[in-house]
Amino acid sequence: MSGFVFSEKPITIESGEGPYLRDENGTEYLDFGASYACTPLGHSHPAVTEAVREQAAELTYVQASYPVDVRTETYETLATVAPDGLDNVWLCNSGTEANEAAMKFARSATGAEKIVATKRAFHGRTMGALALTWKKQYKAPFEPLAGGVEFVEYGDEAALAAAVDDDTAAVFLEPVQGEGGIHPAAVEYLAAAREVTAEAGAALVFDEIQTGVGRTGSLWACERAGVVPDVLTTAKGIANGLPMGATLVADWIAEDPGDHGSTFSGGPVVCAAANATLETVIEENLPAHAAEIGDYLRSELAAAADEHDLPVREVRGEGLMIGIEVKRGANRVLRDLAIEERVLALPAGRTVVRLLPPLTIDEEHADRFVDAFVEVLG
Repeated sequence: MSGFVFSEKPITIESGEGPYLRDENGTEYLDFGASYACTPLGHSHPAVTEAVREQAAELTYVQASYPVDVRTETYETLATVAPDGLDNVWLCNSGTEANEAAMKFARSATGAEKIVATKRAFHGRTMGALALTWKKQYKAPFEPLAGGVEFVEYGDEAALAAAVDDDTAAVFLEPVQGEGGIHPAAVEYLAAAREVTAEAGAALVFDEIQTGVGRTGSLWACERAGVVPDVLTTAKGIANGLPMGATLVADWIAEDPGDHGSTFSGGPVVCAAANATLETVIEENLPAHAAEIGDYLRSELAAAADEHDLPVREVRGEGLMIGIEVKRGANRVLRDLAIEERVLALPAGRTVVRLLPPLTIDEEHADRFVDAFVEVLG
């Protein structure tokens, strides 16, 4: 029964380099999913590999109550690159843990209970984060979950304003919904969320677990709106494939975070990977590159859909977080892409093909994906 909770693909992966994965037979696949955006630098990036190797030879692990230079560097780097005012950093091991921490911090700091989340939202699979997640199929087997959560329509400013009151501890939003189908929020909606939470004394939490670390064309997706939350959660790509999450909070949240902890918070080896990842993303200006290549890829996909009369309803997204809504089952398209064209991508619901490639891809990789997509749908 090993691995029984996962639906395994019929491809055994043995190695990877850059935007490519190779199976046990040496067949090469172009990876346009990056394992849900976890490898923004591509696979086996030399800077990350060397940082991990050097740190593992010095110190594999010591609990976070003992200062370690490599962990201190991670704290300082995240505080420096975070949106203004979010310079308090708590490290963990995953996105769902980062959101669990955000829930706890918000309730402790405000003394309130209610949390407002949105329809189509996905915030994680542990019991607290799962309570913020919209899709019933994820939640039903595990109920009852944490209480006090109210859902509103994503993008509806009036509905959000009506839901947020003096009993609200936090509003959780994804600046671009990922699992919900790649839906970017309007700038006005994020600004309205900032206004209503500030008026109510509630925390505004931006879940940037998938959108962060340059994915959408800026280091954080909220930067395009000029809106700074009280809490920002991030994970996935932060350590280029090693398990790390982070919850970045404003001072007023940090003043009364409650009693929260994690045994493996800020492990030295994972911190070394995160430091190398963040340094590379910033030095190579990969957010700007993601914006440029993302624009190119979306325009080429839209042009190909028109030229070949493909069954495509819409191409949307920001940077290299792209959703292609098709007029058939997305899983069938993904299967054919993988088996026939040796290209890997992801679903986002039943009819959306989700692209989250490494931020290092170029136009040649984008063209190969477009050609494969045309072959499969044409």
